[in-house]
Amino acid sequence: MIPPGKSHSVRLCATFVKTVTVPVRYGDGYGGHGLSLLVTPRKSGGFSKTWAQAIAPNGTKTSLGLGSYPVVTLAMARERALANARTIAEGRDPRRRQMPTFAQANETVLAIHAEHWKSERTRGQWRASMRDYVLPRLARKRVDAVTTADVMAVLLPIWSTKRVTAGRVRQRIGAVMKWAVAQGYRDDNPAGDAISAALPKAAVRKQHMRALPHAEVGAALARVKGSGAWRASMLAFEFLVLTAARSGEVRNARWEQIDRDGAVWTIPAERMKAGREHRVPLSPRALEVLDDAAELFDGAGLVFPSPTGRVLNHAALTNLLRGLGIDAVAHGFRSSFRDWAAECTDAPREVCELALAHVNSDRVEAAYRRSDLFDRRRLLMNDWAAYIA
Repeated sequence: MIPPGKSHSVRLCATFVKTVTVPVRYGDGYGGHGLSLLVTPRKSGGFSKTWAQAIAPNGTKTSLGLGSYPVVTLAMARERALANARTIAEGRDPRRRQMPTFAQANETVLAIHAEHWKSERTRGQWRASMRDYVLPRLARKRVDAVTTADVMAVLLPIWSTKRVTAGRVRQRIGAVMKWAVAQGYRDDNPAGDAISAALPKAAVRKQHMRALPHAEVGAALARVKGSGAWRASMLAFEFLVLTAARSGEVRNARWEQIDRDGAVWTIPAERMKAGREHRVPLSPRALEVLDDAAELFDGAGLVFPSPTGRVLNHAALTNLLRGLGIDAVAHGFRSSFRDWAAECTDAPREVCELALAHVNSDRVEAAYRRSDLFDRRRLLMNDWAAYIA
């Protein structure tokens, strides 16, 4: 048994690297040019495994991080160690290799994550937050030169006044720094745990979406229908209210998702916040809204297109309400529906939550539930349509 905390030289292999759990620094006995694997226990359980290389450019001994396993495999670590050894043999310092700036690294990380996002809006939010708060200070800094003090200088001016934004900015800086660690450009994340103790701990008041009392929804709907706004926007808003769906789900609704005979709207998983397909029962009035949309447009592609034929802007429905003096946002009508269901019906809580496509936070209960209570939700949505009419 190797004593914890000691170093040990061994001929590393892929299986050993994958399975080793003794917290030791293992030197690569394969002739790894100073390559070693450091195994350390994580507080949350399991083990962290990171690569490093002992080098002595210009005769000064130092350690160079080469990334973390499994992102950096044994073969990759050996390749990097060999490349560094050759650089030193040529009289150069491998630490001075071409190091990306924060701005360059941000673009790389953005490209990596973008393919998994559900909408272009998320990419735009990332870019805007980096442009407004981070890049003015960090754009030209090499990723290995970014410090905790740099991150603090970005966050402190907005931490108390724009806490949600500041939290997202910190998360995005952290994503860039974690990429840099994985690439072997640095050993730590300056936006990680170390910064938490230095930031103020004052609680943030949760800002709820502006919503109308459910008794006022019918009048607001009538005002929208008589407004003379773009017809698709008015129909989309009414459909949103009738289905208690999210704005993005409605604005991206397509005719192939609609089963008129079965009175069902099936929203694909990639459009849902929870990442799961969701069936929405359509009341008779919701079907009439769809009939009106089909007469106005060609019944193919988007159900509620913008004047240019594209998806309605994410703020289109809320702007419509603002212009009519209705003190609510589009998302707030989900709250109006939920309050009505709780106060005016005897529908069980799980039926109301499934109507909103909320994920069950009780994992055990969720694991045993196989039904989406569709028929009971249909009755609830029909009653909601009758109430707001």
